[in-house]
Amino acid sequence: MSKQDAHTDFRYSHPDRRVFLSKPGAACEAEILEASQRSENLHRPWVFPPRSHEHYESYLERVHSGRTIGFLVRRKSDECLAGVINASEPVMGVFQSAYLGFYAFAGFEGQDYMTEGLSLVLDHAFAELGFHRLEANIQPANVASSALVRRLGFRKEGFSPRYLMIDGAWRDHDRWAILSDEWPSHRLRFFASWLADRRESYHAKH
Repeated sequence: MSKQDAHTDFRYSHPDRRVFLSKPGAACEAEILEASQRSENLHRPWVFPPRSHEHYESYLERVHSGRTIGFLVRRKSDECLAGVINASEPVMGVFQSAYLGFYAFAGFEGQDYMTEGLSLVLDHAFAELGFHRLEANIQPANVASSALVRRLGFRKEGFSPRYLMIDGAWRDHDRWAILSDEWPSHRLRFFASWLADRRESYHAKH
């Protein structure tokens, strides 16, 4: 049985991307906790993923209750876990929106795996889950995360002082968002640039 079979039947991918999405479950708890623990220096002070059984159970409870739509980003070549993306507090009806959070694991940062993973989440959320708007709230000093969403076409909508309680203090955040009708043009532009970079990298090595 592959890692993917052990976790869930959900697998969302695209031929041009090096990663695929799967869903979190009880079977991958040890893998996620180990990745979170070895990535502590990478994650702090921006994000605090589950690092214990109790915290992971609480996360899965939010997933199962519908308060969070969780995605695992896995590298296609070996199914290794590259990161996690969550769409939290989804509301449909006249709102059709959710809040995005994401983090890479140590050893997978700075290689565009999370950019590709988030592009898959946008594909899935807009085309199949019916969302109209996705918002990412990012601390201003978190340059890497801001650059990631900017690459995919998110707009910086504003600044929210003391917006979220993180690590015992109210933290300022920038608000980034993208709409379903904005994503197709940004998607085309991103992948045209990304494929060109891949071809250039390939020719440089051969």
